[in-house]
Amino acid sequence: MHLFTNKLIKDLDLKLQIIDTDESDNIRKAQESMRCIKNALIQLKFYVIDNSFKSEKDEIHFFKTIKPEILSKLIYTYKVFNIETHHPMGSYDVQEAYLMHHLEKLTFFYNKHQEFYQYYRMNSTVHDDKYFIRGNETHYLCQDSLIFYIEPDFSTSHDYMVAKIIANDRLELYLNKELEALSAKASNPNGGQPGISGNTSLQWTDSKTALVELIYGICASGSINNGKCDIRELTTAFEQIFSVQLPDIYRTFSEIKIRSTPTKYVDSLKASLLRKLEEDN
Repeated sequence: MHLFTNKLIKDLDLKLQIIDTDESDNIRKAQESMRCIKNALIQLKFYVIDNSFKSEKDEIHFFKTIKPEILSKLIYTYKVFNIETHHPMGSYDVQEAYLMHHLEKLTFFYNKHQEFYQYYRMNSTVHDDKYFIRGNETHYLCQDSLIFYIEPDFSTSHDYMVAKIIANDRLELYLNKELEALSAKASNPNGGQPGISGNTSLQWTDSKTALVELIYGICASGSINNGKCDIRELTTAFEQIFSVQLPDIYRTFSEIKIRSTPTKYVDSLKASLLRKLEEDN
């Protein structure tokens, strides 16, 4: 089982990384990510139903660690999707209140489930046989995770709770980052990213992969500084100009190299220019 689950998680993470790099729109990114995660959970479910655990220890590890790791990704992505689709377009105060409301909901969750939250954070194991073994939940019910009634072969009373804790940790980081970006924009409305001056009307709206392809193409052409421009330096310049972040250009470039059409964006750029020239004749 470990071989199957390790490969499933590794493949899923790779797909999510590609989506994160290729898709610039947060809502579409969330939608595509949720489809991948749901598919992984379906594969995981059928594998567990068709294969028995060798021991209670293995079953506990699966429902305390493996399943929550994947399920937390779905919970987190679904919450981000909802936050993004309902995000108000009003003033700074309106948007700040909206984000703070979601942060307060995380605090409410913590207060409501403080006992189990502490149990999990302290890596306790004394009740693991009740929390993470199927069919042993009689006196350890969790009202926020009654899904085990619907899928008793693939759920325990608290695997969902662990997944939600992991998802909430990520969501807290996401919300704080959004608040920081909102504050930076309010304090410097004519600037780009925090600490960067520039024209914020210029924003990269295509995929990040396309931008990385363009940056490498320009760098390879030798058009900047007589060919003595470092790829990281050029990337930083594009990040500042277009208010975009490209955290791992080297991995993205490796993915570009193995595509069936490595120069996908450059080819489309050429085609667009030729079309423009014909239209203007």
